[in-house]
Amino acid sequence: MKTCLIFFLYTTILQYYSHFSVSSLSTPLLLHLSHSLSTSKHSSSPLHLLKSSSSRSSARFRRHHHKQQQQQLSLPISSGSDYLISLSVGSSSSAVSLYLDTGSDLVWFPCRPFTCILCESKPLPPSPPSSLSSSATTVSCSSPSCSAAHSSLPSSDLCAISNCPLDFIETGDCNTSSYPCPPFYYAYGDGSLVAKLYSDSLSLPSVSVSNFTFGCAHTTLAEPIGVAGFGRGRLSLPAQLAVHSPHLGNSFSYCLVSHSFDSDRVRRPSPLILGRFVDKKEKRVGTTDDHDDGDDEKKKKNEFVFTEMLENPKHPYFYSVSLQGISIGKRNIPAPAMLRRIDKNGGGGVVVDSGTTFTMLPAKFYDSVVEEFDSRVGRVHERADRVEPSSGMSPCYYLNQTVKVPALVLHFAGNRSSVTLPRRNYFYEFMDGGDGKEEKRKIGCLMLMNGGDESELRGGTGAILGNYQQQGFEVVYDLLNRRVGFAKRKCASLWDSLK
Repeated sequence: MKTCLIFFLYTTILQYYSHFSVSSLSTPLLLHLSHSLSTSKHSSSPLHLLKSSSSRSSARFRRHHHKQQQQQLSLPISSGSDYLISLSVGSSSSAVSLYLDTGSDLVWFPCRPFTCILCESKPLPPSPPSSLSSSATTVSCSSPSCSAAHSSLPSSDLCAISNCPLDFIETGDCNTSSYPCPPFYYAYGDGSLVAKLYSDSLSLPSVSVSNFTFGCAHTTLAEPIGVAGFGRGRLSLPAQLAVHSPHLGNSFSYCLVSHSFDSDRVRRPSPLILGRFVDKKEKRVGTTDDHDDGDDEKKKKNEFVFTEMLENPKHPYFYSVSLQGISIGKRNIPAPAMLRRIDKNGGGGVVVDSGTTFTMLPAKFYDSVVEEFDSRVGRVHERADRVEPSSGMSPCYYLNQTVKVPALVLHFAGNRSSVTLPRRNYFYEFMDGGDGKEEKRKIGCLMLMNGGDESELRGGTGAILGNYQQQGFEVVYDLLNRRVGFAKRKCASLWDSLK
């Protein structure tokens, strides 16, 4: 008896430590993100790219404040501003390319037969619509996933819609394929879709996830490309991955290669790392040049800067953080109260978003930042008023000489939680003109946007940190410790070294 007890305790301890070792030391999973411009033959001018990206950024931001829409899904951005991830679902060996979106919590893609209404002016999908594999199964109306897809509508209501008998509803016997989850409708800023919920295997390099839930859309309006939601909800890819492999789903990071809309730069892959845990003692991740090794100041610049995630009762899938202020040069401009916290109605905070191109700020705060920036740059350079309406950005300047641009620093909540943006992340320089009507001139624009009056933003997101401002940083979403981190990186080199 004593021997059996000792053996039982030994095997229990061995199993515990074996599990602990696998969980804590498992290798992160590396995937690559491609910029949407890299998959299309674009010949658009910088002005056209700026205008289309700024218009869609504004539409996406305002979508968060659509008062009549109960379902707050994020808006995929048009070609020129988004990042794509390739996934394989089901027994088919073909992969589907989807927009990576940290601002939503659902994975969906076009399925055959597929009809996209008013998609003539949209970019061509990088991959054709998928066919459901023979292993795909419908999700039952009583599944929590079905309720999540229908904005938390009670399963009893959903099963009634699916014609499940009342006695089955009362006894909880609607959990079969005979009573599938009803189709769901999503409305976007300039499009919409109807989809059905299915379950199948998800294949990633070295990992296969069974019973992965996704939406299959046969009809969309102005939305030809699907979305891989990376938000904090039940149906997001990290959340479903965490059930199978907690070390992969509980933390992830990406490092967006700086491109400035350059056709060569956008072709470089950006690394997405699932299972990216940052050790408290970590200084760098082997992404700087060797000659930096002895430079303590440069080492500090490559450390992660963390800020706490804020909980949002209305939009629980958002990665919201607190912004205390923005510095232009040596002047610190305090952020309004709505960007520092989230109220009981879910209003306020700053969403760190991979799917919005440019950072959006409340009007009064934006005006203060622009006023300070213009007082330094505008006194030396002529304002390019003609360009501003056609670019969607402001202020813009004609650059006839080397321009001195003041530093821009984002001050997040927390001890030493300030992030200094590289100049190219907030000041875009390009050539315009030379078409025979006007001479070719160099122009520079501030890459921040006016998100609207605070009164219009109440009850919704206060601001958005766009992906353009995140370029050249490894951005880590630490779900276990509920924090977001930023570290300056050479993202193209990081991809090469990790691969």
